[in-house]
Amino acid sequence: MGLRINDIVPDFTAETDQGTIRFHDWIGDNWAILFSHPKDFTPVCTTEFGAVAQLADEWEKRDTKVIGLSVDAADEHVKWKSDIEGYAGAKPAFPIIADVDLAVSKAFEMLPAEAYMPDGRTAADSASVRSVFIISPDKKLQLSMTYPMSVGRNFAEVLRALDALQATYGNSIATPANWTVGEDVIVALSLDDDQAREKFGEIDVKLPYLRMTKRSA
Repeated sequence: MGLRINDIVPDFTAETDQGTIRFHDWIGDNWAILFSHPKDFTPVCTTEFGAVAQLADEWEKRDTKVIGLSVDAADEHVKWKSDIEGYAGAKPAFPIIADVDLAVSKAFEMLPAEAYMPDGRTAADSASVRSVFIISPDKKLQLSMTYPMSVGRNFAEVLRALDALQATYGNSIATPANWTVGEDVIVALSLDDDQAREKFGEIDVKLPYLRMTKRSA
C-alpha cells in the first residue's frame, strides 16, 4: 500500500549533489516538497527543474524547502544543473537526491518493490518516478501527485496547493475549487453555524453545508 495522507514519510539517508542528508533532519521545522524525475538530461525534467528554480523566492516566503530526486548519480546532477540554469535563467540551488539504487523511490512507493533497472537504463525504464510530495513540519504527507512521462507538471499549481495546505493546516477551514490566496474559504462541517460565527464572525451561507468566510478571520 502506498503512502497515505497524514502518514509520516519515510526517513532516509541519501547522497545529493550537495552532500549527504538525513531527510527528516534536512526538513527540520519547515514544510518540504520532494519532487522526483526519471533521469537527468531529459527534456521535460529540465523544464520542470527550471520552473522550480524560478520559484525560489516563493518557496522561501512559505518556509518551504524543495529537493529533487533522480535515479542518476550526484556528479551527473552537478553537470545537469548547468543545463537547467542555462535554460531557465535561474540557479537551481536546491539539492537533488542521487537515487541510483532506487531506495528512496521504493520507500515512497514510486516504483514496484521488485523493480530492477539495468545499467544504461533510459527514462522510460523508471517512468513512474515522477511524483510530488508535499510534507508538513511534523513530517506527515499532506499531498501527493504523480504524472505520466508526457505531461510536464504545473508548478504554479503545486505552489497554489501549498498555499491551500498552509492556510488550512490546523484550522477549521477548507478551500474551494480553484482557490487562491485572498479568496474566501469554506467553514469546516465540524462547526455549526453558531460556532462558526463565534470563531470567524460573518459567514456567508450558500447552502446548509457550504458556508464561506474571509480567510483573514
